[in-house]
Amino acid sequence: MSIEVNNETETEVDEAEFAALARYVLDAMRVHPQSELSILFVDTDVMTELHVRWMDEPGPTDVLSFPMDELRPGRDGEVSGPGQLGDVVLCPEVAAQQAVTAGHSTAEEMLLLTTHGILHLLGYDHAEPEEEKEMFALQRKLLLTFLAGR
Repeated sequence: MSIEVNNETETEVDEAEFAALARYVLDAMRVHPQSELSILFVDTDVMTELHVRWMDEPGPTDVLSFPMDELRPGRDGEVSGPGQLGDVVLCPEVAAQQAVTAGHSTAEEMLLLTTHGILHLLGYDHAEPEEEKEMFALQRKLLLTFLAGR
């Protein structure tokens, strides 16, 4: 699995941990081992530009996902086909603000957001209540099992 992590901010990021999380999530979701994923950390100015351009919403957001080959999780014990999963873009400054509200560390918030972004790349959404329930339960399970294994 090819996972590229780039930090374009002044915030210290443990790139190896985010790559390990992504690998864990993709393995758990039975994504083909030859698939590719990019994780990018950007500052608020860049995230604001992306949020306005792609979502037509003002200000920065915490995470954006840009799917490429529209890969889906493997089903019934089989893995998905290989391909480019896409890009997950995170804003550590927004994550830090959310972490205070949530009562945990910025690193934990960014790990949560990374998991969230990957699930979006795999076709999960939370626009409807049932979708939200499914996605957030899966996100929680994946993150907690990753953290328990560290």
